[in-house]
Parts: sequence; C-alpha cells; structure tokens
Amino acid sequence: MRILLIESGDIWSNSLARGFTAGGHDVLVSGPIGKENLTEMIETFKPHFAITVGWGVEHTKVKQHLIRELMAAHQVPLVYWAVEDPAYTEVWSIPLVKTIQPDFVFTLCPKKVDTYKQLGIPSEYLDFGYEETIHQPVDVHTEFEAQIAIVANAYPDILKKYPEHFRHLSLDTLISPLVKENIRIDFWGANWDQMDEYLGCSIPREWIHGFLNYKDANKVYSSSQIILGLQNYPDLVTQRTYEILGSGGFLLTVDTPGVRKNFKPGKDLIVSLTPEETIQKVKYYLNHPLKRAKIQKQGRETVQAHSYKQRASQMINTLIRNDILKNGLKGVKGKGELIYFSSNDGFEIYKVLKGDTLYKISRQFGVSIEELKSLNVLCSDLILENQLLKIRKKNMD
Repeated sequence: MRILLIESGDIWSNSLARGFTAGGHDVLVSGPIGKENLTEMIETFKPHFAITVGWGVEHTKVKQHLIRELMAAHQVPLVYWAVEDPAYTEVWSIPLVKTIQPDFVFTLCPKKVDTYKQLGIPSEYLDFGYEETIHQPVDVHTEFEAQIAIVANAYPDILKKYPEHFRHLSLDTLISPLVKENIRIDFWGANWDQMDEYLGCSIPREWIHGFLNYKDANKVYSSSQIILGLQNYPDLVTQRTYEILGSGGFLLTVDTPGVRKNFKPGKDLIVSLTPEETIQKVKYYLNHPLKRAKIQKQGRETVQAHSYKQRASQMINTLIRNDILKNGLKGVKGKGELIYFSSNDGFEIYKVLKGDTLYKISRQFGVSIEELKSLNVLCSDLILENQLLKIRKKNMD
C-alpha cells in the first residue's frame, strides 16, 4: 500500500511512518507543501490514502484548504489523527476538521470519538506508541549519563495560560520535591530556565542542557538510572511514556488511571502519588540496581504491544472496516520503503545515507550548507536517512 504522510517535521516521519513501513507499506513524506509539489506527489506516487497529524507548519489555513482541494480533486481518502485532543479539540481539531473535511478521524482521546461522529465524520480512538527502530536500548553514552533525568519541554506559556492543566500536578509531584531537596535532575528540553514560578524554586543552571534531537532521546533513557515522565491527563499517557519503556529506561511517573490501564506499577515502571513518595522511591531505587534492572526488563517486554507497527496495523484495519480502504490492500509482506519527496525537475538528487550530515554532503558535492538548506527548504541542519535532497541544477548542455 502507498501512503502519503503530509508532514515536514521529524517526529511523525520517524514514528508513525516507520510503523507503516514495518508492516510492508510504502510511505512518502511530503516535506513542505505547495500546490505544485503536492499535486506532483499525488500524481506520481498515487497514494491509496493520505494522512496528516496534529498541529504543525503544514496546517496553516491556506494549506488546509489546499489539502482539501487536491485530495478531493484526485479522490484520495484523507485521514486526520487528532493528537491535540482533548485540550485543543474545540480551538484546533474541530476547526481544522471542518476545513480539510477528512474521510476519517482518529483521536487520542476516547471521549472525543462521538464529537467527530456528530460532525458526520467516522472516528475511532488511536493511542500514541513508540518506534522500535529509534526507541530501543543502546549502550551508555557518557555525555548523557545521569542518576535522574527528564526529556521534555517545560511549556511555561501553556502552564500560565491553563492554570488547571494536569501537567501542574505532574510537576508538583515529580520535579519540585527533588529540586527543593537539591537532588539533581538532568533536564533535556526547552525553557526549563523559565520555570521558577511553577516549581516554587530555581533549577541550578548546570542541571539544564537544553534542546535534544528526537533521535537522541533513547541515549538519555539508556544512560540514566531513573527517568522522570510527566503526564498531561489523568486518563491518557504521553508518547514519551512508551518511548522511555521501549528504550529500556527505568520510568518513574505520576500514578494515574491512564498509566495503570496499560502498565503495572512496581512491575513495568514505578509511580508516585505525592512529593514525599517521589523522594522516597527515588532514594530507594537508586540504591537497588537489581530491582531497577528487573522492572526495566519487564517494562521493555510489556511496551512491545504498543509499537507504531501495531498502531499502523490498527489504523489500516480500521479504515478497511469502515470502507475507507479496500480489503485487498492489506495483503502486503516484507518491509516497505520510506521516501522523502523531492521534485526532480531539472535538479541533481541525492538520497541521504545512514551517517550522512549536511556538512559531509556539502563537502562531497562542493555546495555550501546554506545553499542546500535553501534549495531543500530546510529549517535546520537535521536530515534523515532516505531523504531526497536537491543538490544543484542539472547541466543541460
């Protein structure tokens, strides 16, 4: 099956997309879209369906109308995965859905399924997962080694806007008590230096490391003795919950019904309900490495039911059951191909290999990094294996 993923970020092209390819399907990742290149993707790749996810740079109002126009014109079924639910259902998901008019909506929140059905759009629940080829155990990396670590953005702007958000409770339960007791946490992610107001204390500057590439997170999870995992809702779990366990990390998270629905505390992970319990459990498990190892091993086994290969299969089966796709399209074998779109209209094209960097490609072809970024509409130096890059205009002589 051929699937068009309308996405220019690196998270979904390295998670859900790889889940589809693991099931034998080919996925074309769009990158930044415009009318000309999106039309070319549809006409040359001929997708069986297209999917777009969440809230990203390909979801401006202009691009929403473009997606709707071209999918309808070429009769390509359109699927939307509403991962911003339930907090942003009213302000984001519903207005977007009304504009792009998808043929099916998957939602992160079971309670929102009926919301979409009432709009006349078939819908089902689909949870986050983890990608087995990225979030897997690796050897300890000294630069990421820590007793206690967290990989997360702080989101002080959201905390200020939503004072009743469950994330406040997560911070109060897991982060504040340790910082106040001067128990070191190594922080990876944005804006932790702006959290004094929400933690009731200051994080020492040397504990804060800033941005971490998505594909490097498992190095932290594999190199730290305890990973703290915040939760955003009592009945749901974050994607990082699955990713930490998939990477073999020892996870301490908030004790919620959502966590207990999928995992057994004390067996797959550990949980805390109060600041005092957090301090007690951190001290206990730092001093009991064999007990940590046993829980890590079991958590890694349990989480395998939540891989993106499983989520992708669930999605396709659901679309077949709802007559969005034909049943015959399910019968695929082997591993599919992950392709990053690049128009070949008069350009030399290079397929990124494992281990490539923009610097290496720049030296290889004698083209500056800035030229490569401009030609390929790259917002950073990040490139991905199998991505197709324009190098230069072909010599037509």
